[in-house]
Amino acid sequence: MSKNQVNNVFHQDFKIKPIDRQKRLNQKPLLIWFTGLSGSGKSTLANGTEQRLFQNGYHTFLLDGDNIRKGLNKDLGFEKEDRNENLRRIAEVAKLMMEAGLIVVAAFISPYRKEREMIKELVGEDRFLEIFVDCPLEECEERDVKGLYQKARKGLIKNFTGIDAPYEAPQKPFLQLPTSDWSKEECLDKIIGSIKEKITWIA
Repeated sequence: MSKNQVNNVFHQDFKIKPIDRQKRLNQKPLLIWFTGLSGSGKSTLANGTEQRLFQNGYHTFLLDGDNIRKGLNKDLGFEKEDRNENLRRIAEVAKLMMEAGLIVVAAFISPYRKEREMIKELVGEDRFLEIFVDCPLEECEERDVKGLYQKARKGLIKNFTGIDAPYEAPQKPFLQLPTSDWSKEECLDKIIGSIKEKITWIA
């Protein structure tokens, strides 16, 4: 979009405010962001978290890296600039969903701290819960359910996080889950127990 076009775009105010939607749904919208290496357990825990919340009456939506790349962001590659844009778009989508009153659960490698700080700034620091799914690279490679590490080691995939691209672990995450030591159920118990007060509406 050119600069002249940007100057002709204006913010539109709506009669129904985000607070009205929160009251209707009786919950506080949040972005629960799972970050970690491929194979660490992000998608498994994100799915489990949404399932538990949904079963307890919360209104949720799950955003997952592979699904987004097949649709909204199928035009993007895996160079650093494209990965930044991938996450920026995801954050914008999450923000819209949160304005609709939803609790958004997201599972993305999101390897750089600067990217995750951008997301937190966009949606609001008090509405962003960063969960570090902490698993050693060696174990992630052993799991390698999608065969991605094997391809990366052979040079068939470039810019693969943990192999030829870095991963910057969160310094102060909301939660750090050692999935090599804890079971899936232990992790989910910890997540739900930690976020319950943050998503419950108090009139």
